[in-house]
Order: sequence, then structure tokens, then C-alpha cells
Amino acid sequence: MKAVDNLPFKIGTLIFIKNRKGQFLMMKRKRNPNKGLWIVIGGKLETHLGESAYECAVRESKEEANFSIQPTDLHLFSVISEKAFGSSEHWLLFLFNCLKPIDHLPDNIEEGEFAFYSREEINTLPIPQTDNQSIWPYFDKYQNAFVAMKIDHSAQGMKFVIEEANPL
Repeated sequence: MKAVDNLPFKIGTLIFIKNRKGQFLMMKRKRNPNKGLWIVIGGKLETHLGESAYECAVRESKEEANFSIQPTDLHLFSVISEKAFGSSEHWLLFLFNCLKPIDHLPDNIEEGEFAFYSREEINTLPIPQTDNQSIWPYFDKYQNAFVAMKIDHSAQGMKFVIEEANPL
């Protein structure tokens, strides 16, 4: 049995929210995973409730950013399967581009502090390696389209494979 066999499998969402100036809402994490790094908001699906990815994105937007949205405010632009993330778990992630702008900077929460950054500024922030190498570049290209990919962390380095891509 390989070290990556029988790891827990988690399902989550990431939500890319912008203000009216086109700046992205980012959260600097205060705890692991990604402690001290800037990320977009998101969270794990409540699978025991049968929660959908859209329901999770709506709930997490409210819980983390006090931002009320509807499923129709979201565009699913990516599905990512991550194998052996952190050598401790597998993930299936649904990435959403929020079409509704946020009109306020959320209050800081236990999980982190918030700020708005331009896309160019995000390139200078400490962000997770996976976000830097795959998530943000694919957001740039597919935010209004769709891409499905897998990322394998079990090999030396990260291996990215595009499984489907539908650009505009």
C-alpha cells in the first residue's frame, strides 16, 4: 500500500470575490492550513447534510465575509482534484467566480484578517504554492469559462494535468 492510499478525502469550495474596483477579497490565515498566507475564502462542504458545492459557497461567503449571495451569483469555473495535499489528505475543490461585487471589507474573524488586493498585488503576496502555480493562473484564463484539473502532490514536486478546458 502506498503512503497516499487511504488518506482522508475532503470536498471544499473557493470563492473569488471582488469589490466594485475589481480588487479581490483575500484573507490572511491565522491557523493551519496555510497559516500566515493570503487566500481566497472558502471551506469544506457539510457532506453529512448533503450540502452542494453551491450551497457551501453561499454559506461560507456569509460565515466568513458576512456577504449574502445566491447560487445565481456564482460561476463555477474550475474543479480541481488534489492528490496527497500536504501528504495528509486528498481534496476535491470547486472554484467559483462570484459575479456580485462585495461592498464592504469584512470584519476580521478567528480564522484570519481581510484585505482587498488587485490581481497584480496578489502576485507579490505570500500565497500557497499551489495557488501561485495553478489556481491563480487558471483563474486568469478561465474565470468566465471552465477548466478541470488534477494536481498530484505525491510525486516529486507537483504534477498538474488539465483534464478538460473550455475557454471562451
